Amino acid sequence: MNKQIQYTDGEIGEYKIVPDFLPSPDQIALKNRMTKVTISLSSESVSFFKEAAKKHHMQYQKMIRQLLDEYVSHQKEILNQTKN
Repeated sequence: MNKQIQYTDGEIGEYKIVPDFLPSPDQIALKNRMTKVTISLSSESVSFFKEAAKKHHMQYQKMIRQLLDEYVSHQKEILNQTKN
């Protein structure tokens, strides 16, 4: 990585225009609306999530939220299967 790049005034070569592929701000906004709640959790559970979140460099609240979202998604699938 210490090798310095040498630039020239010569031809770049063939190039092509790439269409814009970045999402619009509307597309990157949170897809799910959030609802703030107050909840009491056991100290053991909070400690577990804080440790796990620290290892994965993320917020423990986000980790808990993702776990709950996965649970809800799974339960919805089960309910849909039993209806059919």
